Amino acid sequence: ADGELVQYHYGLKDLVTILFYIFIAIILHAVVQEYALDKINRRLHLSKVKHSKFNESGQLVAFHLSSVIWCLYVVVTEGYISNPRSLWENYPHVYLPLQVKFFYLCQLAYWLHALPELYFQKVRKEEIPRQLRCIALYLVHIAGAYLLNLTRLGLILLLLQYLAEFFFHMARLVCFADENNEKLFNVWAVVFVVTRLFTLTLYILVIGFGLPRVENQVLNPERGNFFSFLFNNILFRMSVLLLVCLFQASVMWRFIHLQLRRWREYRHEQSSQKRPAAAASTKQQPKLLKRDSGYHENGVVKAENGTSPRTKKLKSP
Repeated sequence: ADGELVQYHYGLKDLVTILFYIFIAIILHAVVQEYALDKINRRLHLSKVKHSKFNESGQLVAFHLSSVIWCLYVVVTEGYISNPRSLWENYPHVYLPLQVKFFYLCQLAYWLHALPELYFQKVRKEEIPRQLRCIALYLVHIAGAYLLNLTRLGLILLLLQYLAEFFFHMARLVCFADENNEKLFNVWAVVFVVTRLFTLTLYILVIGFGLPRVENQVLNPERGNFFSFLFNNILFRMSVLLLVCLFQASVMWRFIHLQLRRWREYRHEQSSQKRPAAAASTKQQPKLLKRDSGYHENGVVKAENGTSPRTKKLKSP
């Protein structure tokens, strides 16, 4: 009412808040599983392997969709998209609005809740290392952006990442329902490439041009300024940009390899479908009867020069 703007900082009490929302995430996970995914699974009659993948993609579709909408609302209302300079101006961004802090705490709670869900969902042992690697990467990046006061940059990067992941898992769900329907994978491929380009551009803009121009270039952990002074060194800045470019290049290489494999499988499937059709068409063609030389006239075979093809009997003299 007085027009005061209340902002927040991270602290040890965040751990209690995260623990509380871990239980909330487990409850929401169970609700989505029981009232949505289990009912669809009964209709599709999937195998055990596809059943596990369907549940994983179904949960992530619900999470990514809600996170994209929420994150887009935050970055629009806070003006991070309309004013890109706000991503690095006045760094470090120690004090956060309530919705930004709450978003990060909920994100950390969700990915921490995914660890006990590996046991509750009875995930196969072959899938556990992949899912643990994915969970660890999300936790490291989200916690790093939150603790190093790079929350504004982290919001934009999460928005781009979740958008591509939403289309990927949505395409998997559609493919489980109809194996021949892979149109949504093509949409995901376009979105993935576009988001990678935006991510790389954002890294170059913030790390290469934004943070080196920050006025406060002195190391001061108490005020939350951890490494902006490092970006004033051109060697360190170029090294970080090189690592980012190499990482994005490796991601794109894996993506291109996946697309080429899908294309080869599609061509192989098309060729295998054409072979039975060609074999069936050859069987249906009638066999050609071998005719004698000459032509037929009124049921009598005659030679081409008009003489009868029959051999004449020689009269005895």
